[in-house]
Formats: sequence, structure tokens, C-alpha cells
Amino acid sequence: MLGIADYGAFCAAIVLFLALPGPGTFCLLASTGQGGMRGGAAATGGVILGDQVLLWLAVAGVAALLAAHPLLFKAVQYLGAGYLAWIGLKLIFAKPGTRASPVNIRPGQYAQQAFFITLLNPKAIVFYMAFFPLFIDPATHRGALTFAAMAATIAVISAIYCLLLCAFAQAVSQVVRAHPRVARGLEKLAGVFLVGFGIRLAAP
Repeated sequence: MLGIADYGAFCAAIVLFLALPGPGTFCLLASTGQGGMRGGAAATGGVILGDQVLLWLAVAGVAALLAAHPLLFKAVQYLGAGYLAWIGLKLIFAKPGTRASPVNIRPGQYAQQAFFITLLNPKAIVFYMAFFPLFIDPATHRGALTFAAMAATIAVISAIYCLLLCAFAQAVSQVVRAHPRVARGLEKLAGVFLVGFGIRLAAP
């Protein structure tokens, strides 16, 4: 589809990464807790905007690599697959209590803070550089159209997921606090899927 290899897997991978706890997740939960659904929606917009900035920075690097060095691009694809598997293994073998720290959100500045929290996340740009090459088909790649389709897909899925998370923020936080073993089990399951993605995408 538009030069995207395995569009279904691409969408599934986006949902999986959104579900992993991180600064953006804590920002959405904190914003919803303070400002209700309006605060959560504003933070959602900030997160999506920050993601899009990082995404297009990554696209610039990936596009240049694809055009100038096809063999090196293939190597980056394998490195990206290994990166996904590495993240998955970290989740599988992580010790309890090693989650990211919650973020502090000031009332009335939900969108701005969510944007900068996302933009300054040091792992985000690495993720996008590793993520994009995995789903680009060099044979059917259409340049900017392919990247735009990928960016739009990420934005739409992120908006739906984040708004649903905000709507059920209170229920989610109560479940995590009441059932820490369930939360850990879900993290390990996500890790297994990430390792599987890495193996599948690295296979010829």
C-alpha cells in the first residue's frame, strides 16, 4: 500500500508502541486528572504535534539514506529490527519497579507541556529512525507520498488511542494500582510481540 510493506503490521506496531508506558502516557494521564477530558485532549494534540516533528526529522534522514545508499538502507532495516527485539527483551526481563517516573504537569499548559515532553524524549528520534525503514518497500516506494501516508496513519491512530486513554484514564490508573501483576504481565506480553516483530521484519 503506497510503498508501505505490510500495512497491517505497521498499524499494529504503532498501537503496540503507544501502549508502552512512557513520558507521553504519564503526561496524558496527569493532564486528564487535572483538566478532565479537555486537558487530556489538549495534551493529545501536543503529543501528536511533537511526534510529527520528530517523525519528519527522521523521514529526512531515512529518505536521504534510501536515495543515496540502498545497501546501507538495508543494513539500517536490520539494525531497526534488532532494536525492536532489544526493547522487547528489556520489557520481558525488566525487574518490577523499573518504570519511567511520572511527569509533573502545570494546569492550563497541557498542550505546550505535552509537546515539549514528547519533543525532548531522547529515545523518540531513535525509535523513528529504527521504525520507519522497517516498513518501507524500496521496490514500490513513492517518496514523499509514502512518508506522508505513514505520518498520517501514525497521527490518526495516535489521536484515537490517546483520546480513548484519556477517556478511561481513571479506570486505567485504578487497574494498574490494584493489579500490578497484571500490568507486569501485559508489559512482558508486549515485549514478546516486539521480539516477534523484530524477527519477522528481519526475515527475508
